[in-house]
Amino acid sequence: MDLSFITGWFYNNYFAKLIAAIVILLIGIFVGRFCGNLLKKILNELNTDKILKEGGVKVPIEEFFGNALKYLIFFAAIIMALNQLGLATTVLYIILIVILIIIIILIILAFKDFVPNVTAGFFIHQKRNLNVGDFISVNDVEGEIVNINLVETKIKTKNGDIMYIPNSMLTKNNVRKMKKK
Repeated sequence: MDLSFITGWFYNNYFAKLIAAIVILLIGIFVGRFCGNLLKKILNELNTDKILKEGGVKVPIEEFFGNALKYLIFFAAIIMALNQLGLATTVLYIILIVILIIIIILIILAFKDFVPNVTAGFFIHQKRNLNVGDFISVNDVEGEIVNINLVETKIKTKNGDIMYIPNSMLTKNNVRKMKKK
């Protein structure tokens, strides 16, 4: 019995899967680089790093998120290429899901207070309704604004105490601007 037909079919089929896996990897690299650079440009247009530096945060957010997206797409392309070759298993998918869940939980825990304050900081900087030198009253705190950054606003009270108020508190509560005394 001649088995060359079966072995020829197997190698041709495997060769086609190998070519498809390589194409998937190349497309993944291209798409990953493109999306990573696009996200960096979008964040750059929003002046994210500049605004964060003014706010006292010296983390290169544009670079971090751009690279994170790029490598996430690379990883997904590798998984799809392995799957094309028949090497990706359910265990690999479970590991991927567990890693992504852990990363998401860590990001949520790390930024749960930071994100609302930064968002409020962007809002305060865009509206420009609060400025250094303004006298304000929010909740039980009354005083002169000494500094406004993206995360918090520094207020000097009548007694000379320095209070740091999270920016989210300024957007969630009623803020009363008072005349200079």
